[in-house]
Amino acid sequence: MKKHQHEILKYRNECRVTLSMILAGLVVLPAEARAEDPAIPTITVTAKKESVVKKLDKTVYDVSTMSRAANGSAQDVLQSTPEISVSADGQISVKGNALVTVLVDGKPTAMMSGDERAVALQTMSGADIASIEVITNPSAAYHANGGAILNIVLKRNRTPGAHAQLQGSATDQGLWNAGTSGDLTRKNISVHGNVAFRRDGTLKIRRSTVDWNNPLSGQTGQTLQSSEVFVRRIVQSAALGVDDALSDTDSLSLSARYNKRRSRPLFDVLNENRTDAAQTVYHRISSGPNEQSDDSASLSYSHQDHGAALKAMLQRSDRIGLIDKSYSDVFVEPARATGYSHGATRSARHLSQATLDWSGVSQPGQWGVGLDLQDQVDDIANYQAPVDPWTGAETPDPNTTNGYGVMTTLSAAYLTHKIRRGKWEVLLGGRDERMTLRVSPAQGIMRTRHWQAFNPSLHLDYAFSEKADLALSYRRSLQRPDPRDLNPFTTYVDAQNLSRGNPDLKPQRLTSWEIGTNMDAVAITGNVSVFYRTSRDTVTDARSFADKVLVTSKQNGGRARSTGITGSLDWTPDAKLHLGMDGWAYRVMFDTLDISGLVRQDGISGYLNLRAAYSVGQDDLSLDAHGQSAGITPLGRFAATSSLNLTWKHQLSKTLSLTVNASDIFDGSKRSYWTDTSTFRQAGFDHFVAQRIYVGFVKKIE
Repeated sequence: MKKHQHEILKYRNECRVTLSMILAGLVVLPAEARAEDPAIPTITVTAKKESVVKKLDKTVYDVSTMSRAANGSAQDVLQSTPEISVSADGQISVKGNALVTVLVDGKPTAMMSGDERAVALQTMSGADIASIEVITNPSAAYHANGGAILNIVLKRNRTPGAHAQLQGSATDQGLWNAGTSGDLTRKNISVHGNVAFRRDGTLKIRRSTVDWNNPLSGQTGQTLQSSEVFVRRIVQSAALGVDDALSDTDSLSLSARYNKRRSRPLFDVLNENRTDAAQTVYHRISSGPNEQSDDSASLSYSHQDHGAALKAMLQRSDRIGLIDKSYSDVFVEPARATGYSHGATRSARHLSQATLDWSGVSQPGQWGVGLDLQDQVDDIANYQAPVDPWTGAETPDPNTTNGYGVMTTLSAAYLTHKIRRGKWEVLLGGRDERMTLRVSPAQGIMRTRHWQAFNPSLHLDYAFSEKADLALSYRRSLQRPDPRDLNPFTTYVDAQNLSRGNPDLKPQRLTSWEIGTNMDAVAITGNVSVFYRTSRDTVTDARSFADKVLVTSKQNGGRARSTGITGSLDWTPDAKLHLGMDGWAYRVMFDTLDISGLVRQDGISGYLNLRAAYSVGQDDLSLDAHGQSAGITPLGRFAATSSLNLTWKHQLSKTLSLTVNASDIFDGSKRSYWTDTSTFRQAGFDHFVAQRIYVGFVKKIE
């Protein structure tokens, strides 16, 4: 064991040395020239911004004045942004692609990875967001982790002077939020920051029925689970940033963010278990607490001059989490003494990143070269122990009490070349990536695996005229396994479910093609495109039974393909009215391994967004509606969902406005699902009730 600990410490020290060398190299690197994109995303109010900016490899949506964002969350902003669909429980897809990486100011953070991302977006203030960059097929300059990228660009006002804004809103159930943000710019120094406090919550209603059969013993049975709980969260967040324009060509930026969330939901899950021999009915009651804190800090340097640029960035982000899994079992049938168990999952994620990018002008266009080093460490500890109600003594369950660490190192070098010739614009790219995964159990042998791949990218645009063009994009990439899926042990989920990881998982290999056209008329803009995506070594669920309890693990070996059509249309007949719609329809094919053999699923699904905005006098009224059709999963299917959101903003004075946000007016977020495998059939629904009306204000101080 000491040897393994020594190897881990040695590995971490090597990573720290590497990052330190890059930081030291910034001092001696030669001065280069200005890039076409600034090193630090900034919002400078000097003229009316374009609401949508199409670039060769991405689309930028200005959301800084979105009415719904004023007192809404980041999830509200994403849901109202074209090309994006967001479910009530925070699951994101971009043009039908559910593999989405979320960046903040172009950088990955610990809080925006894993299942915790949904809660992070639901509790992040939408008022802090300036724009959303949608990158459906990332170029080689990005670490795409297998899918699309959403980059949340935060507001930064570099206008000289001092500015501040206060906002707050409230709704029923004692939920409210309040926050303030401000900036101060004097000469070459700009300081900006924000503080926010939220009390939010969601009513969650769940029901599931499982008919199972154990192929080893031949035993069959049925389990039913149902629960209804209102999860209340308390959220505290703060951010601070300093930008220093060292000279006309050099700038230095330092930023830090902190976020803490905690909840204590009272779960009462009714369990009904039936077999040929007996029936058991009991309530499993738990009350948390659940806590999570995130912090991040980054240092960026930029030297820009004469059409080229040198950029460097160092960032560190951490996420600490606690999920209390203690419970008591109150038996209804047969009647017996209440059982008690003490349990918890503690997790920590530490992400360090260093990037170095250079871009320079060449005769036909522009070159780009860069290095990207990422070091992620996940430490997870699970504990579950029955408790003697008389003595309080705990006896740890050896099957679900465990600990392990996952260390993921990614090193990449990329090269891009943008070429402009007449009506043609081409962005060629190649990214050489090396990935190392180390899975280290608290007791056991460390497993180390390496992968290396060269992933090309291509973006091409041909301008028929100033108003129409034809675009094509291609990208190949790797998606690394989720650290929790690499758990070599069994973890408690609930009364009828256990989870067991697979430390031998390999990265998924994904390929994506897209071709389309963009058109711009006097008052109408639109685009239409078709796409084709494939994945190999796809990670799918593998299920088995242990003492009448379903055990879910992960395995490679699946395959997925999807092809479809996407499109959008925006119409602005006058300055007061704006109408828009976008959507996609696609066919999905899954090849999934099951106990009985290969299972093939084939289905058609789609999504539709509708938008309308009307301004008259001191009033702004906006509406966005969303519809998700029924679809398939690797071994099942799900039903359709919908939502309709309405926002009214009234300008009381030049600096004070009233806002009313009505979310999911018709309560269409309930999602039913069905699963059919060799060992069980499951039917149920998850209903995350998002129906709510917030009334708030925004006060600007100039």
